[in-house]
Amino acid sequence: MAVTMMDSNPLPREQETEESPSPSSSTPPSAPAFARARRESVFAPLLEIFEGPGGLYPWARWLIYIGMGLVTLALLNSVLYSLQRDSDSLSWSMAGEVRMMLAAILPGFVMARIEGRPWGDFGLPAKGALGRNFWIGALWGLGSLTALMLTLRITGVFSFGPVQLHGIRILKFGLFYAAFFFVAALFEDFLLRGYSQWVLARAMNFWPAAALLSILFGVIHGGNPGEERIGLVAVVAIGFFFCLTLRRTGNLWWAIGFHMAWDWGESFLYSVPDSGAMAPGHLLDSSLHGPVWLTGGSVGPEGSYLIFVVIGAVWVLFSRVYPEVRYEAQGIGL
Repeated sequence: MAVTMMDSNPLPREQETEESPSPSSSTPPSAPAFARARRESVFAPLLEIFEGPGGLYPWARWLIYIGMGLVTLALLNSVLYSLQRDSDSLSWSMAGEVRMMLAAILPGFVMARIEGRPWGDFGLPAKGALGRNFWIGALWGLGSLTALMLTLRITGVFSFGPVQLHGIRILKFGLFYAAFFFVAALFEDFLLRGYSQWVLARAMNFWPAAALLSILFGVIHGGNPGEERIGLVAVVAIGFFFCLTLRRTGNLWWAIGFHMAWDWGESFLYSVPDSGAMAPGHLLDSSLHGPVWLTGGSVGPEGSYLIFVVIGAVWVLFSRVYPEVRYEAQGIGL
């Protein structure tokens, strides 16, 4: 928002005196003159790609954020690999997830300074960390997955199997995976629904930006081993649902709670593949058996056609429970 400052006591033209500076007097270059010089420079065509009358275009600021994220990731990679001991250990997996989370979040702090905005405007207000929205989202996530798994059990394509862990190992692995998937949710949700959603919504409005970033969410998951087409479509749909929760709750904490609990329930509690990956140290010796369209096969429940029924039901229920738009809407067509 530009504010025009005007002289509260302008001197009428007919009362101008000889003391008033003439256009030919020696004065510093004005802002318009400087801007005109930039437009006439040899770099003008290149600058016009990235910058308009209001400054850098939103997509150019997004590319700056992504570029800083890649540089941060490269620096963290060099540190991490210099300390590498056992690349197959769970602690190494956690370190790798923390590395990606920092590469997404740290550039966000820089962009907050550049944008002149509070950090919380990008979806992660500190006062909401692990607060009510987070835990409600976690209950929704675990409840939604449980409904899906019970449906698969009733149809005879899922068996719980015996418990594989005992004693302190249940607590150890349960807490580890809760922390692991919390970090993973922070990484994915802030990268694609934090600053990225905030800035791109200024270029193309909220829902087109949400659609673009949800597709990118699916593309990122395409690198997972064992992932299939139906699972990727489900990932895009879940990402789009997370954008709805951002729009209605005003921040990402609800989505992060849902995301963490869903992945924790798949990987640890119900011990099934999560986006094509089977986690070591899971609780049960469970199994999926039956047609792939129903069980999800190597992808896990996210590759089942029933996942779209679950997402649709959760979307409708969430919309009724959270009817009010709370996302900061200044400058965005919602």
